[in-house]
Amino acid sequence: MSQQGAALQGYNNELVKCIEDLCSKRDELHKQIIVEEEEKGKIQNDIRILTERLAKINESLAKKIATQADYDKTIAETEAAYVKILESSQTLLTVLKKEAVNLDSM
Repeated sequence: MSQQGAALQGYNNELVKCIEDLCSKRDELHKQIIVEEEEKGKIQNDIRILTERLAKINESLAKKIATQADYDKTIAETEAAYVKILESSQTLLTVLKKEAVNLDSM
């Protein structure tokens, strides 16, 4: 019977060691989980901050693009008006020269 008791004690010791090893592995895994959860939280915060920055930049870009379009429109209108002024000036100069010739021939 003492052999069976010794064998049983050996099994018990081995079982206790296996349970302790599993507990140790579980504790190590728990530490890794905590580290990764902290990293996840930091990354989520970074994403939130970057998303806010992206929204602000998109808003700023939209305003600047609209302003640029206004500049383009103003420049085009001003250039068109300037061309009309040049054409009118040329017409006026032509008329004036004809009048001058007519006056000189009198």
